[in-house]
Amino acid sequence: MRLTAEQTEFARVIREFCARECGTQAQRDALTENGTLANSPQILAKLAAHGWLGVSLPEDCGGGGAGFVDECVFLEETSRGLAPITAYSSSLTAAQTYLKWGNDNQKKTVVANLVAGRLEAIALSEPDAGSDLGGVRVKAVRDGSDYVVNGQKTWISAAHISEHLLVLGREDATRGKHQGLTLLMVPCATPGIEMREVRTMEARTCNDVFFTDVRVPASAVVGTVGNGWKQLMRGLGVERLIIAAMSVGSAQRSLDDAIAFVKEREAFGQKIATFQALRHRIADLATDIAFARSFLYDVAERIDAGQEDQLAQESAMAKMRCTEIAKNTALEAMQMMGGYGYAREYGMEFQVRKALAPPIYGGTNEIQREIIAKRLLS
Repeated sequence: MRLTAEQTEFARVIREFCARECGTQAQRDALTENGTLANSPQILAKLAAHGWLGVSLPEDCGGGGAGFVDECVFLEETSRGLAPITAYSSSLTAAQTYLKWGNDNQKKTVVANLVAGRLEAIALSEPDAGSDLGGVRVKAVRDGSDYVVNGQKTWISAAHISEHLLVLGREDATRGKHQGLTLLMVPCATPGIEMREVRTMEARTCNDVFFTDVRVPASAVVGTVGNGWKQLMRGLGVERLIIAAMSVGSAQRSLDDAIAFVKEREAFGQKIATFQALRHRIADLATDIAFARSFLYDVAERIDAGQEDQLAQESAMAKMRCTEIAKNTALEAMQMMGGYGYAREYGMEFQVRKALAPPIYGGTNEIQREIIAKRLLS
């Protein structure tokens, strides 16, 4: 598909915003306390003030009312511009489930938070239940007019800076592994919740979350009791596209920086951009990114056309391939930049670290391949 004139202009405006507000390493260091924060409250507040957050969320809930293509434009350009707002994407993913299954108050609360630059988190994975979410053990048991939650979640993105956790709990352990699961909207400030950082090679993003007799009212149920598994499936296709869009932006940034470097760097008395080996590698990377972007926006356009429920295979393909292209582009760019690619000053080492996790989270790429193969071979 081709972007409309309005969407192209939107991309340009976001690109210029990022260049102005977080375009240099010094600016990003100031916004992230020297790289120790993954999310900048200042940048989120400025994006919110412009009305760009939640651009695809329903207008009647307080969102921008645009399509998912527009959201992909925003995600791609902010990722390309290295805007420190990584938790916005997981918040947007959480919103998909609330918008499909939540009550009016839940929907409006979550959308209001996102468009104002406040964040939401999803608490699904557990120490023994990652790819196999049907194995969750966190208990969510009805006790009078409340639910009581006990157990541990892990790898929970942005829990420490979010307003609510969308918690998948097991209410009935006597039924099948995909039965008896209930979703709850749990305020992060609820007594009995403890969060501990899971230290990674990036700034703080992930958390272990412990629930000890955490009480929430029955009105915290999202959707219907015992139907959490089916309800979660609704947001997965969109989540994969969210990750894919960010990955396309990251890949483009890696390529942009590599091109800028090889056009300036000299070796053996000439610009290294004249070396055929580098020129051909850059041509390959640019072609991969162009194909990925085309496929991404084609799937996004079909989501806007109401075909989301038919796109499990295509969304899995987009997530798998775009994340792998982003990783490969960053690694190739580092190699082309030599020692400078490894230096923090040039930013490529950050791009490499940033590109390693997406093939794992949001459903590992091995799981995406299983989804694709099942569709093709069943």
